Amino acid sequence: MDKKVSEKKERLLAALDQGMVMIHLDARRPGVLVPASLRGEAHLRLNLSYRFEPPDLTVGEWGVRSTLSFSGSRFTVAVPWSALFAIASHVTKEFWMYPEEMPPELLQQPPVASASVARPPPPTPVPMPVAAERPRAFLREVQAERTDEPESRPEVASPPPPEGGPPEEPQPPRRGHLRLVK
Repeated sequence: MDKKVSEKKERLLAALDQGMVMIHLDARRPGVLVPASLRGEAHLRLNLSYRFEPPDLTVGEWGVRSTLSFSGSRFTVAVPWSALFAIASHVTKEFWMYPEEMPPELLQQPPVASASVARPPPPTPVPMPVAAERPRAFLREVQAERTDEPESRPEVASPPPPEGGPPEEPQPPRRGHLRLVK
């Protein structure tokens, strides 16, 4: 096993020991096995964790294998080390990147404008007209009814019992769905 693969494996295993890890991979690389809808992804992110209780999570000499859930369906993924270009720990917030493994389109940066290229001047700010002064609204606190004392609630008349049937027991008034939070 070469040094780079050994380093990726050690970092992934150490991060998994601490909690959830996100691996970043190029799903188009040879040997990658992911659901068909994700095979064309240049930057695919997968979460791995021992807390998911994966029945087959394997971090070995070849790469990573595990059964994961995609939109409620289980799928066994396989990621060779050559396709994995970053590891991020959700717990420690550490991030390890391997730029030599990254897809070329992720490495491309927008061109930097040189000093010799003339740039248009920044737009001049347009003064905004001042709105006419208008009276401001003032908020005041409204005392809410106390619902913990039954005698403070107004009684609600119950509907008359249906003809020929047993009389219904009176229902307590329903509480409103809104409440004052201070």
